[in-house]
Parts: sequence; C-alpha cells; structure tokens
Amino acid sequence: MRSEKEAMIVSEVNIQLIKPCDGLVGFASVVLDDQIYLSSIGIHQRLDGAGYRITYPTKKTGNRSFNVFHPIKKEIGQKIEEAVLSKITEIMSKAQEVSERRCRC
Repeated sequence: MRSEKEAMIVSEVNIQLIKPCDGLVGFASVVLDDQIYLSSIGIHQRLDGAGYRITYPTKKTGNRSFNVFHPIKKEIGQKIEEAVLSKITEIMSKAQEVSERRCRC
C-alpha cells in the first residue's frame, strides 16, 4: 500500500487535436502510476489566448451534470494539468515551427 508521502505520477500523456470549436482544441488521456487510464480530458484555449486550461469529463442526464472523474487531491490535479499543458505546448510549438518552415519557401 502507498504511504501518504508517496505521490502518484503521471506516467504517460497522449493528446488528440481536433478542429477548434468554442475554445476546445483537443482531448488528453493520461496514465497514472502505469496503472490507471483516464481519458476525455478537454483542452481549451484560455479566453485571453495566453495558454490552455483543462476540464474533466461530465455526463449529462436530464437537467443535471455529473462528474465522470476528477482529482480529489490538489497535488495530483496539478501534476495532471502540468503534464497535459506541457505536452500540448510542445505539440503546438512543433506545429508552429513546421508552419513557419513551409512559409519561408
């Protein structure tokens, strides 16, 4: 059993980009401690255009929405957010570089 001091780690992050719609630019999936897979984490461009934010999936039933999953402890929530935001920033930077190289011709 894990001791209180042993923190979970984000062992894998995958990003699926989509055609941007209302600020949503993609979805992330993460693996925690090589043991649990979480998917459908929304990646949104911030309203001011400076970076991204994430949202966890919800299920709508009638007039009510329910969380499918979300972090309970702040520390793992921050680790997930940092890992996803780092990956999407890396992907977007590479895409920008490719775009700039194509424009130079």
